[in-house]
Amino acid sequence: MAPATSADGTNYAPTIDTPDAKAVMITSHGKYRFPWRSGNRFRLLVDGDRFFPAMEASIAEARRYVLVEMYLCESGQVTERFFRQLRAAAKRGVRVCVLLDAYGALGLRRSDRKRLTDAGAELAFYNPLRFFRWRSNLLRDHRKLLIVDGNIAFTGGTGLIDSFDPRIESGTWWHEVMLEVRGPCLADWQALFARTWNRWANSALSEVPGGAWQQSDGCQGRVTVQRGIKGRSEIMRSYVRQTRRARRRVWLATAYFVPSWKLRQVLRRSARRGRDVRLLLPGALSDHPAVWYMGRRYYHRLLKAGVRIFEYQPRFTHFKMLLCDDWLSLGSSNADAWNYRWNLEANQEVQDVDLSEQAASLLEADFARSVEIRLEDWVVRSWRKRLREWFWGKVQAFLGWFSDRDVTRQNLDREL
Repeated sequence: MAPATSADGTNYAPTIDTPDAKAVMITSHGKYRFPWRSGNRFRLLVDGDRFFPAMEASIAEARRYVLVEMYLCESGQVTERFFRQLRAAAKRGVRVCVLLDAYGALGLRRSDRKRLTDAGAELAFYNPLRFFRWRSNLLRDHRKLLIVDGNIAFTGGTGLIDSFDPRIESGTWWHEVMLEVRGPCLADWQALFARTWNRWANSALSEVPGGAWQQSDGCQGRVTVQRGIKGRSEIMRSYVRQTRRARRRVWLATAYFVPSWKLRQVLRRSARRGRDVRLLLPGALSDHPAVWYMGRRYYHRLLKAGVRIFEYQPRFTHFKMLLCDDWLSLGSSNADAWNYRWNLEANQEVQDVDLSEQAASLLEADFARSVEIRLEDWVVRSWRKRLREWFWGKVQAFLGWFSDRDVTRQNLDREL
């Protein structure tokens, strides 16, 4: 695997398809929708000046189809570059399917939408906002995915907005990581996309021919999902299970830290058992400062249990990753209880020594750029900070209670 490099110049050291032309159907495998698959290849791409060019280049090389699923999409330089490649692909006969979250794409101008569809691309929106149905409006597609020709995919936490590109937002860009995927796991990503696309698009995606997969070598991977209703998250189930099993390290990075009781409990227990448990969280630089205060109310008990907490300083850190020994999960899902209530999420799990060491190097470099929150300093913080944490904690508790009232998958499906 090639070493990853960030926009700061730091080195972080250490192909797929369906077997036939038929779309892969989603099936159950125990408590997980997809099984572990061998023969995959993965590459970490750190920051937008690395993953955006790679994603755009893959679209430029497309010959059969391009599948795009994004939460954030706003008109700007990044979106213009992507849409230019998508329009060119559609004009040369490539099927281009773009699925955007209706709320996350509110900043996409109507003229940009029209130019894309006029070029022959297909555009669909997940769960358009509707008056008088506020609860169903909370269901959002938070996944981030690009698939080209069944040969390569990219997943992680980025959006099509300028904030992720250091070449545009030179001083305020967001720190992000995307994972390049090649191998049999692509069949599951394609099936996941097709299922959501067929719910919201006008034209069905019944056939998604794949590429040429090489399974003679590579590592194991599994796609895990969150459907969008509290209590049905494969991602959280894996987080808890792998944290319990870890023998050396549990390193978690997340942009929004409002964890469930179960995750907090397993993190504390793991630290008490002598594991190296660390959290990489945003500092004061955040796009949602209120959520930062909500998460800080959990610091005291975690610190007392021996969990080490690092707040990243240079800029807003947005990537979502859990590293437990040599097991890695990376994707769209934050350690945020809101995700488990309302969002469609998907992560790529990997069991591989080389990739885990590459991820560890990334996290170690980010820990060095962070301020470590220590218990002795935390207990003497100012009353103003305590008051903000208490207030936003109460707001978070109220929102959780209010949003959960009478929530069932059946009545939400009826609303949708």
